[in-house]
This record gives sequence, C-alpha cells and structure tokens, in this order.
Amino acid sequence: MKVADLMRQPAVTVCASASLVATAKLMRERDVGFVAVVESGALVGVVTDRDIVLRSVSVNGRVNDVLVADVMSRHVLICLESQTVENAAASMGDNQVRRLPVLDETGNLVGVLSLDTIAEDYSESLAGETLGEIVEERSPPPNVDP
Repeated sequence: MKVADLMRQPAVTVCASASLVATAKLMRERDVGFVAVVESGALVGVVTDRDIVLRSVSVNGRVNDVLVADVMSRHVLICLESQTVENAAASMGDNQVRRLPVLDETGNLVGVLSLDTIAEDYSESLAGETLGEIVEERSPPPNVDP
C-alpha cells in the first residue's frame, strides 16, 4: 500500500509567526497532536503537543509570549505519497518519530502519516514493530533539535 492511500489529508498547518496559544487551540479543535509549519507554501518545520509542553510551558511558563517559530522542530523528516507504508514506517522507527508530513513529487505538503493511522487502518503488527523502534532508548543523533 502507498502512503497516499493511508495518509490523513489535508494536513493541519500554521505559519511560524502564529502564537503558540492559538496553535494549541487549533490542535485541540482538530483533535491532532501535530501541525506542519508552512511559510510561502514550503514546509519549514513541525510542532507537536509534546514540543509545546517541553519547549515552552515547562521552561518559562509564559506561553502567551511564545510563537510557533520559538518551539518548532526545524529538522523535518518527511515521506513521499508514492512511498510504501512499510518504507515510511521503517523511517519512523529509524528516526524515532510517530508522524511524518507527506509530500507529493513536487514537494508540496499533501497530508500526514501517523503511527496511529497505520495501526488503525493498515497493520497493527507493523505499527507495533515500529513503535518498538520508536521507544527504544538511543543516543540522540548529532546536530538535531531536541
């Protein structure tokens, strides 16, 4: 199965200058834990519910003054809609991430593939194997945002 057949679309997006509070509200309204950060049509980062807690609330507690750009991950792992789900899941496991922005062949953001979606709509076995890789304790790679 191809990623295009399984991904959720459209991806929920915000711009880097959006307030973190507005982004958290959007996440709650859309029932997502991940938003893509897009500037001038290009994917420039991602923000997760975990980023909001660990990079903002737990550090200074002044969430009203924080922008998406202040907490987003700029190193973005992606997959292509033409990839197989197995290939994308392997990338998730190798890089210990639960969600991947999905790009089309021209580099446009077209959706999001999540481990939850793989488990619910494709293969619990593949999702379980991938989750095992994601939670495995490893040393962080050099030069990657925390």
